[in-house]
Amino acid sequence: MQDSKGQVTTHRVITMLGRQEMDYLDKLGKDALFSTGHKLSYNDILRALIDFAMEAGISGEKIDSAKSFKEKLSYQLGRIGIKQGGDK
Repeated sequence: MQDSKGQVTTHRVITMLGRQEMDYLDKLGKDALFSTGHKLSYNDILRALIDFAMEAGISGEKIDSAKSFKEKLSYQLGRIGIKQGGDK
């Protein structure tokens, strides 16, 4: 988000992830490194996921749990033609 002077304002977010989630983020970063030569940081990955959800029009309406959020994401992925577990 940009302020009135056009500067990007950033905020620190702390999250608690389990081992499986951390392993997945590590795998995404390493897969990117070996296929493109650029390792994605945790920050890059999380920012891209959030940007995707924003661009896809995902809102918090009728979301009351992580499960219902995942269901909403899955529904939106299906609407735009992306298969779960893989690329378009």
